[in-house]
Amino acid sequence: MTRRTLLLLPFLMVLASMYAVADENPLLGTWKLQSFVREVAASGERYNQLGERPDGYLSYAADGRMFAFFVSADQPRPRAEPSDEERIKLHKGMLAYGGTYTLSPGKVIHHIDIEWDGRRLGTDQVRFYSVGDDKLILKTERNKSPIDGREGVGILTFERVKGQP
Repeated sequence: MTRRTLLLLPFLMVLASMYAVADENPLLGTWKLQSFVREVAASGERYNQLGERPDGYLSYAADGRMFAFFVSADQPRPRAEPSDEERIKLHKGMLAYGGTYTLSPGKVIHHIDIEWDGRRLGTDQVRFYSVGDDKLILKTERNKSPIDGREGVGILTFERVKGQP
């Protein structure tokens, strides 16, 4: 090997490991929320937790951080400073949190270190996932909905934001 090759070798090894990590993590990148269906445990009833056309993003970074920000399709759109009633509706029609994540095949755990209302701060939120054709489906463990308090599971469908790995 030449001296030049020896000098480039550590750099090439770092680059190769970065690409290997990206290949091993199918969740890397940003995902746009398409639907958020809630299935009630007691009755099996299914409904759209955030309305027919929710909006939001879920993002997983290579450094092990993640964030989720979702809003209801039915959120008020105040033209000025929201009234107290509008603030309540705005708060009830959103979910937002961030933290680190741990990934294993078919399962990702969100370790929450910031959240919009603090109820899940410091908790681990388990999500079961499947990925294919730029589509991500996450299913929560059985829990109480942070929006309406009913016991059940959330089933969230996302589409990969183009231009991502």
